[in-house]
Amino acid sequence: MKPFILLATRAEDGPADEEYELFLRYTGLAESELRRVRLEAGPMPELDLDGLSGIFVGGGPFNASDPPEQKSAVQRRVETEFAALLDQVVARDFPFLGACYGVGTVGAHQGAIIDRTYGEPVGVVEVSLTDAGITDPLLAGIPPRFDAFVGHKEAMRSLPSSATLLASSTTCPVQMFRVRENIYATQFHPELDVNGITARIHAYTDYGYFAPTEVDIPLAAVRRREVLHPSRMLRTFVDRYAR
Repeated sequence: MKPFILLATRAEDGPADEEYELFLRYTGLAESELRRVRLEAGPMPELDLDGLSGIFVGGGPFNASDPPEQKSAVQRRVETEFAALLDQVVARDFPFLGACYGVGTVGAHQGAIIDRTYGEPVGVVEVSLTDAGITDPLLAGIPPRFDAFVGHKEAMRSLPSSATLLASSTTCPVQMFRVRENIYATQFHPELDVNGITARIHAYTDYGYFAPTEVDIPLAAVRRREVLHPSRMLRTFVDRYAR
């Protein structure tokens, strides 16, 4: 089997390693089958799409909607690299699944307006599939309504004409979309379980997602309802595109 690749942007080793472990667990892939590239550590290598089965993108602290002068040199480089990669991915309709930062990368590439209108605090929300989502093969076996972990400062304000809306919530209209047939992005985190998001809350206490003195609020919020279904799409992605 040709490997999959995880493109990551988390600068802290703890959250970066935890994210990779979660992707390994829920895709069912071995380390040799899921290569990781930490983009915050250095330039994106040249990727031969013919040698890959598919691409995953993890989340991270970058906000696509921040003014250019507020973005670090690393973020500007990563955004430029993603734009060039997505030119190839979209042209070839190459299998791609971006979790959370997928909205910032694919959405920006497709000309969507991304801003802070529909940011969501760290917690669990109910996500509803659209008619297109119910019939999408990546979401096979996932109920029409399911709970998912969220926590993001920005989101897509409206869907670009090139995209198909697959899932929504009352607090964030674009929770998941598809471009062409094989390029997916989610606003929620399909890779997370309760232990994973708990570790992430502690790691990002000082990143502005919540007041550091109120860390008990998101910790309680992620435990209010059990999240069972979103991770299934990671294994489905692998089953569908492994070659």
